[in-house]
Order: sequence, then C-alpha cells, then structure tokens
Amino acid sequence: MDEPTVTLTVHHDGGVTVRSVPVGTNLRRTLLDAGLSPYTRLTERLNCGGRGLCATCGVRVETPRAPDHWHDTLAARFGYPRLSCQLTVERDTTVRIPDKLVWGGREVE
Repeated sequence: MDEPTVTLTVHHDGGVTVRSVPVGTNLRRTLLDAGLSPYTRLTERLNCGGRGLCATCGVRVETPRAPDHWHDTLAARFGYPRLSCQLTVERDTTVRIPDKLVWGGREVE
C-alpha cells in the first residue's frame, strides 16, 4: 500500500519548489534531499547535524503550526525562524527559507 503524502511548498532564492512528501517526513532531511539547503554557506558544514542545538537550519513556516520543541516555542514567541530539523511535515505545508547570515533575523508583527 502506498504511503499517504502531503504537499510541501518551499519558497527559496526567488523561486518556489513544490514536492509531494510522505506524511511524517523530517523537514530538514526533505529540504536537503531536494537540494534546498536551509543553511548558509558558512553553516552548511558547521552545524549540529539535525539535533536541534545550533539553530542554523531555520525556516519560516507560513502554514500555522503549534510549536512542539523548546526552540520553536521561543522562536514563535519572539519571531525567529523555526528549526527545520525539529519539524515533521504532517499536512500540506508552506515554508520559506529566509535570507540569513547564520540564524536568520527576527520578524516583528
């Protein structure tokens, strides 16, 4: 039987990529597999490998989603990017890979 899939839409570098991914897929792994790195040139090699420690794989989640990781709780509260390594794609989701030097800036509403 086929795995259920959802649509992941990624806004990046002035472009948009749409992929069908299995439900429960790790967002960071999906982005890397698609050649859409959430990292900068500096952090591409200097990161924690998806353990949620370095905060360099941040993305903006355009689809409303409750935080479920301590860093995401703080990011949601203070307007920082969410960690792609700590997010799973459970439903149709849209994310934006922000311009950043290392972590990404704060967005204030």
